[in-house]
Amino acid sequence: MNGGRVVVVGDLMVDVAATARTPVLRGSDAPATVRFRGGGSGANVAAWLAEDGVPVTLVTRVGDDPAGRADCAALRARGVDVRVAVDPDAPTGTCITVIEPDGERTFLPDRGANLGLTPADLPLEVFTPDAHLHLSGYVLLDADAPARAAGLAALRKAKDLGMSISVDPASSGPLHALGVQTFLDWVAGVQTLLPNATELVTLTGETDPERAAGLLRTAAWAQEVVVTLGRDGALFRDGLQTACAPAAPLTPGVAADSTGAGDAFAAAWLAARRSGAGPDEALAAACARGSQVVGLAGARPAPG
Repeated sequence: MNGGRVVVVGDLMVDVAATARTPVLRGSDAPATVRFRGGGSGANVAAWLAEDGVPVTLVTRVGDDPAGRADCAALRARGVDVRVAVDPDAPTGTCITVIEPDGERTFLPDRGANLGLTPADLPLEVFTPDAHLHLSGYVLLDADAPARAAGLAALRKAKDLGMSISVDPASSGPLHALGVQTFLDWVAGVQTLLPNATELVTLTGETDPERAAGLLRTAAWAQEVVVTLGRDGALFRDGLQTACAPAAPLTPGVAADSTGAGDAFAAAWLAARRSGAGPDEALAAACARGSQVVGLAGARPAPG
């Protein structure tokens, strides 16, 4: 992985987190605690990279509204270089997250201004040969949205410059709707693909994580595949080795909320690899960070 700045192209969202205190029954009530927080996969990754001291630029689009301005300011205060396009019509993206007592979550996203990201919004001066591009797959997954062209333009620019690239496939449902082969053709040859277990099955049709990661690697869709496996930890596969790491233990008595755990995992993996860590060390760091986030209220570092 290149050792320069990390350029994250992805969503910035307002998360409306509804944490249910009892199991959610369809068509009935469930008492909950509701909070508004900063979110969006791209913004979360950028925040955690900055927390680890990595120079990071977030390229995103927000609405001309207080929510977008406030979250951009909060990210800048954390040390993120925010390159933001302001949409005159669409609001800042919002995602309602329903968090059940076991920590599982259901997302109800309205991507808002994120859908309008265009190739013209990409600050080309931050795309340099020594930089690394991290692309949130959400940018690619919406049909008929300008954001798809922006994501593809970012991939082309990074490949042309020889930047290292990582891609998070984002979500299995939209990935399936897009078409797996189309997605793989777009990302072919990137350094790192970061699916979770469900996305890995969608991409390969294979339920065994090690075999599935091997299929992606053998077909040269990515130089290395890093799979998050929830309570089972994580798996790494490249052309030379396979590595596994267990999930780090959760803090006893702390409510589980997995929102943003995958984003924090990705950021910790990138930070470790950027500093020269090998796969085993990077997996351990990433699993520890993911477990840390499961015990936090929200998807980003706690305020300092």
